[in-house]
Amino acid sequence: MIRLDETQLLRCSGALADLLTDTVNGGASVGFLAPLDRAEALAWWEERAADVAAGRLAVWAAHDRDRVLGTVSLAFPAKPNSRHRAEVVKLMVHRDARGRGLGRGLLATAEGAAAEAGVTLLHLDTETGSPAEQLYRSAGWTAIGAIPDYAASPDGELRPTTIYYKRVPATALTR
Repeated sequence: MIRLDETQLLRCSGALADLLTDTVNGGASVGFLAPLDRAEALAWWEERAADVAAGRLAVWAAHDRDRVLGTVSLAFPAKPNSRHRAEVVKLMVHRDARGRGLGRGLLATAEGAAAEAGVTLLHLDTETGSPAEQLYRSAGWTAIGAIPDYAASPDGELRPTTIYYKRVPATALTR
């Protein structure tokens, strides 16, 4: 797994867009409706570059030659009273790479990087009943509840979302 800087993110934005379209068009709820157009996915990834450059977002990608098979990001809040926490966002694994531990590896990468940055609390949300819930539970995440009709699935149906958190031991004082 490689942590992408702004230049690297822009350089592989096409491959990231392909991953995003595969994820959404395969039924995963990651904030977009299906069918997701590649141009829209590409623009979304390119817009993330400024946040990466500013340190508000950290993005990792798992590559297989010229393809991105998976990604995960950490979003860091800007408010002074919340710098001890981060949100795990856009954990995605290409449909033909699932079931091989890549999602678990990406999650562990984000957790480790959070600890190194001095983050002691992580949170995330995922569609209730999705396969991702098993991953989070088995990785020691705690579900705190579900919000009904929180987000539309890729097919437009309103679905509940479960919120999770995990405490991580800090290995650095600040980020």
